Amino acid sequence: MSERIVIAGAGLAGLRAAERLRELGFEGEVVVFGAEPDIAYHRPALSKSLLTGAVSRAQTLLADPLEVDAEWYFDTPVTALSPNRQVVHLDGEELRYDGLIIATGVEPRRMPGAPHGHPRVVVVRTLSDTTALQRALATSSGPVAVIGDGFIGCEVASSLREMDRDVVLIGRSRALLADVLGPEIGDWLTALHAARGVRLELGTTIRRWHPGTTSVGLEFADGRAIDVGCVVVAVGSVPAVSWLRGAKLPLDDGVVCGPTCHVVGSDTIVAAGDVARWPNLRYDATPRRDEHWLNAVEMSRAAAENLLAGPSGSPAYTPVPRYWSEQHGVRIQVAGRPMLGTDTVLLESPVAGTRPITGFVSGGELVGLIGLDSPAAVLHWTAELARRSAPSIVPPQRPPEPERPRHHSRAAAGY
Repeated sequence: MSERIVIAGAGLAGLRAAERLRELGFEGEVVVFGAEPDIAYHRPALSKSLLTGAVSRAQTLLADPLEVDAEWYFDTPVTALSPNRQVVHLDGEELRYDGLIIATGVEPRRMPGAPHGHPRVVVVRTLSDTTALQRALATSSGPVAVIGDGFIGCEVASSLREMDRDVVLIGRSRALLADVLGPEIGDWLTALHAARGVRLELGTTIRRWHPGTTSVGLEFADGRAIDVGCVVVAVGSVPAVSWLRGAKLPLDDGVVCGPTCHVVGSDTIVAAGDVARWPNLRYDATPRRDEHWLNAVEMSRAAAENLLAGPSGSPAYTPVPRYWSEQHGVRIQVAGRPMLGTDTVLLESPVAGTRPITGFVSGGELVGLIGLDSPAAVLHWTAELARRSAPSIVPPQRPPEPERPRHHSRAAAGY
């Protein structure tokens, strides 16, 4: 009987991991379980082009599962894990694995006191969420409240203005995304949203909710109140790890991995994408998560490679993080880790007449950059950043362990 690799999560990371296993010549079984009813789709479109109607639902789908040589099970979340037996649990059934890839991503953070489940109070995380928001927009005419001043909240506010809807953007911070982009760019972005007609209620919170049939009442911490047609809750996300609570794996803001994507303490389990927290040795040895599209692609491929190679034969996963956001027609591109910077510098564009980008420096070294509508400059300086920040920390290599006997079992009927 052949070996079996189970992938928990059928989103982007799960899809790319399955593809990479086959590219590398793995001939065993690949079984993929997903909690959502849909195949992998372009999640960044949810708050932008799909919401506005620029693309259809079908255009967001990434692949036909039949094109990837794997057994696909949708609406079938993995419910628990027994790593000592190398078994995943599936709502009363169980399936043994030889290798496991954890790619369950994240789920929306719940806002205390919010009437989650009300038809006019929605989150934007899945295709069905965006459909629910479109339905709420179609049946209301009042302003839309967006609670949350992160990327999703800002992108939804921008998309709603593009749809000519009145928007109230509510957040705790003084400026939009200042903790991620820095105070100067944060102030600039805040001014951009205000100039494009977004009503900003920053540095405040919601004290009380008054959900109704046709509107939702919101009471601010200072006692002021507004009525809106619907509410988008975008207060962040948390790693989808509840199914791992009894597995005795290291969980700390995600699944904690070593530099090679192997879950700490395991040779047969790797993690990838938004759910994984690992040390990017290009920068330092501190484990972090990267909730970005490109990291889900790159880390899932690296995790699949390293699962097959084993910990002792695997290289560290050391990418230059890159991501982007588009708001009010302006593309914001980020590379590296700007949050590690202690100072900023202007980096000139290699293309004459285009704007410079902001570089973030720590200890005299460039650690990150942010560009505003400067794709050529970002591309140039990202390559330079990759060259300058080549990892210097070598992960410890463990001696190979004696090969253990393999056990195979089709413990779950139908798999």
